[in-house]
Amino acid sequence: MFFSTAFVVAALPFLLAHAAPLSEASSVARSGQAIPLAKRSNLRRVDGSVDYVALQRNIGHSVAKIQKGLVAFEKNMGEAHGLAQGIKTTVKRGTGSDALTDDSAQLWYGTISVGTPAVKFTVDFDTGSSDLFLPSSTCNSTCSGHTAYDTSASSTAKDIKKTFQLQYGDGSTVSGEQYTDTVSIAGLTATAQTVGAASTYSQGFESSQFPADGLMGMGFQSISDYNAPPVFQTLISQNQVDDPSFGFKFSESGAELYLGGADSSLYSGDFTYSPVTQQGYWQTKFDSFSVDGKSVVSSTAAIIDTGTTQIVGDSTGIAAIYKGISGAASAPQFGDGIYTIPCSYNTSTSITFGGKLFDIAASTVNLGPASQGSDTCIGGFAADDQLSGQFWIVGDVFLQNVYTKFDVGNSQVGLATLA
Repeated sequence: MFFSTAFVVAALPFLLAHAAPLSEASSVARSGQAIPLAKRSNLRRVDGSVDYVALQRNIGHSVAKIQKGLVAFEKNMGEAHGLAQGIKTTVKRGTGSDALTDDSAQLWYGTISVGTPAVKFTVDFDTGSSDLFLPSSTCNSTCSGHTAYDTSASSTAKDIKKTFQLQYGDGSTVSGEQYTDTVSIAGLTATAQTVGAASTYSQGFESSQFPADGLMGMGFQSISDYNAPPVFQTLISQNQVDDPSFGFKFSESGAELYLGGADSSLYSGDFTYSPVTQQGYWQTKFDSFSVDGKSVVSSTAAIIDTGTTQIVGDSTGIAAIYKGISGAASAPQFGDGIYTIPCSYNTSTSITFGGKLFDIAASTVNLGPASQGSDTCIGGFAADDQLSGQFWIVGDVFLQNVYTKFDVGNSQVGLATLA
């Protein structure tokens, strides 16, 4: 299917990946490779105010995506995921008719190459899912403006005779046929990688809404709808990287995905690690959430998701945070779970992971004015009544403040201070 204020009015100029020449997979491991990321946000109106409809859809999409992964986990593993009891599935949401539109609210995207000869595609890199899909050459009109994946033109494409259907909470779908093909990212090459060639795209994936061609999941195989290894795990198994981890920096001044370790020029000090408590999502836990140095939410499971804009939690926990922020108020007129804060907001908030406190800058919490010229702004912490309090979804409002290392080999998440 997703971070200074957290949003921009228009898309940043697209940054081309520094791609090395495409090559076949080899037994020689590669050093780390950096991929510049471009940012697209549709969360501001032309007048600079927050598009709260798009924001509410983003929240709903993030929760629906987690629901979808829980279903895939049970199908793949033969047992329910540990978080399955922590999310409701019967609540009817009242905003928007197409949850997939939420992907267009905000995303960070870069370039990959697929097929032989190689064709370049842009993809949204999403740690909250695990599959790669692209619009096929047979896709409907909603794929207009995207680069099409023509499997008949690739000598390495193989139809594995399986269909896929990625269904979200409101019934919206992306569907098509599964293939295996060669996938290259910055010169790191995965052969026989499962790729979804989508013949149907939701309207939310139209190029005017979703500038990337497709999406590349970076979670674990257990939540894959294909039940196939994600691209990065394939790179590991084919000895394309020395270090079985990848790192993200999200910043409007320069965003990057680094494959095969972490980019030491982008962070300072040591990483603080938190173990993945159950593989599937990048699921760990935070020790506490503090406002003005006072803990207001105790230890809670947390899914670290680059495809989510806000920090999304249960209504009780989010209310406790805003209670400590002077001038904050519940704002149901902007959508369920939305709060406003003064535009002059400067309250100290932080999350503690692995015993270390990480501050959340006021500039990333303040998403922008509720209306043109208003002194009331939209806050970056949101409640969703489908979450029972057993886990939160931690997105860009936090991730813009840290360098994040996703360590597949040791099944842990590392956080470090930005350089």
